[in-house]
Amino acid sequence: MRYKIALVVFLIFWGAMIARLYHVSIKSNFYYQKLAKENIERKQFIKPVRGEIMDANGNLLVMNQIGFSVSIEPHLKADSPMLEAVVDTLVENFPDLNKTIMMKVYTKNNSPYNHKFIKVVDFIHYPDMMGAYPKLSLMPQIQIEAETKRYYPYGKYCSHIVGYTGRSNEKENKEDPVVDEVGKIGKSGLEKYYNDVLQGELGYEITKVTATNQAIDILEKEDPKDNKNIKLNIDINLQKIIYESFKDQAGVAIVMRTNGEILASVSYPSYDPNLFVGGISVNDWKALQEDLNHPFTNKMIHGTYPPGSTIKMGMALAFSKAKKGILDTNEFCNGHIKLGKSKHKFRCWSAWGHGSVDLRKAIRESCDVYFYNKSLKVGIDAMAKHLRSFGLGVPTGVDLPDEYAGVIPDKEWKMKRYKQPWYLGETVIASIGQGYDLVTPLQMVRHTNLIATSKLVTPRIAKEVNGKEINAGMVSVSFNPYYLSEIRKGMYEVCNTRKGTAFSTMGNLPVTVAGKTGTSQVTSIPQSTIKRLKEEELAYFHRSHAWITTYAPYENPQYIVTVLLEHGGHGGSTAGPIAADIYKWLYANGYFKKKE
Repeated sequence: MRYKIALVVFLIFWGAMIARLYHVSIKSNFYYQKLAKENIERKQFIKPVRGEIMDANGNLLVMNQIGFSVSIEPHLKADSPMLEAVVDTLVENFPDLNKTIMMKVYTKNNSPYNHKFIKVVDFIHYPDMMGAYPKLSLMPQIQIEAETKRYYPYGKYCSHIVGYTGRSNEKENKEDPVVDEVGKIGKSGLEKYYNDVLQGELGYEITKVTATNQAIDILEKEDPKDNKNIKLNIDINLQKIIYESFKDQAGVAIVMRTNGEILASVSYPSYDPNLFVGGISVNDWKALQEDLNHPFTNKMIHGTYPPGSTIKMGMALAFSKAKKGILDTNEFCNGHIKLGKSKHKFRCWSAWGHGSVDLRKAIRESCDVYFYNKSLKVGIDAMAKHLRSFGLGVPTGVDLPDEYAGVIPDKEWKMKRYKQPWYLGETVIASIGQGYDLVTPLQMVRHTNLIATSKLVTPRIAKEVNGKEINAGMVSVSFNPYYLSEIRKGMYEVCNTRKGTAFSTMGNLPVTVAGKTGTSQVTSIPQSTIKRLKEEELAYFHRSHAWITTYAPYENPQYIVTVLLEHGGHGGSTAGPIAADIYKWLYANGYFKKKE
């Protein structure tokens, strides 16, 4: 037994010795060989210039300001007079610099193994540097390099589209060598979505250096691949006009060509992305977070709302696909329906009812009872299945990051989400876009485009990325042509006949528009309420969201315009005027060649 123990101890001892010998003689050799090479060769990366972003007409929405960064040579002691003198010289020439911060940055990055100059000032504007440059350039302890800084000339008008860049964190640096070297990364919008393109590729220069780290010869050099620009479908002039039209009313408006090209997308209110370029202040960040209108939220893809009556076109087509011939019969509306023996009334918006209602009338006058009755014959699972295939409750695939899916519920969804069964009354209210239904405004744009063209498009903001044209994806969807025609005629009558809910705002435009309004409730109305309060009589956050979604020209659809006003009340009277102004601007600026 003692022999075995001695043998085990012997083997462990010599195993440890062999492992240590391998580490010292072989593994460490690679490390010291690399270190020795770094002592005679210096590889410096050349940062690429980040690509710019322009609108459809060549207006720069994102550009680079030219300036300089300042770095200090390594290996200076933290308490040395030399370091103190260098930092004091910088403060003398640039009084806005903070000496304490510069000293902390230098001390944190200084080490015996670091032979690179340590950046202590990220950016100084070109004019500010010119007076100090002759003096600073003569100091061997200081290195001045050309630098660019992101600038967003249109600020709040398109911040949710272009996004912004910010300082990269440790995780982002580890994942991308370009980000690690540049220290900046796209944080939102197109800046984030196309970051890999915009940031370019690093170049480098390998030089032979002396023992004092002085370059004496260039051994190898490769230029960076940069200036990879992006051109958008956005018209910034249209974007500005729409933004100003909201007049302090929170909401979103989107204009899209029927081929999927997004011409404008305004999420109101917004923010100035320039606040984030050098690091946002605590006070500015707090103001954004505490604003109840959520200026930091891109309502186009991150705002989810009950679609209300704007879902009725797709709902009718879902009925037709779920049950053959279901749209061939009229429904009678007396102002409400009841389920079984329940006394609960599922009310139509019209307390007097609409009488006998066919498909076209159901769209034109937005009769709720028509959809209540049809939904009971189809069921929630079939409704949800087809609505999702029409682009509702699923991401659109737009070229923006972190798009929300929304919700088009069915029995399985509710059981998974709430661990509860589905109730028949929930099917009824889902049929008019209430209950659990939630969609993004961009989904509604895509849905409207499907009704207008029978094509489900993948919306696109970018037109060209690094010189390569980007085409929106498009899938044809087949519908019964008669039903689709009746729905389109109903949408025409919404905007162009006196019984239409948008006639007052859309009926006298230079182009013929078809559309649908919607009022999506954010609070329930008690059964005891006999006479409803008017929307303007309700507290602001109890008012319904106001929708209008449209296309034009009616006979030859070219553009989709969708507007949502948060707590705006009725779509036709509040969202309608914004949509009407958009069409007037499009016509006046040559988007429509003649009245169509």
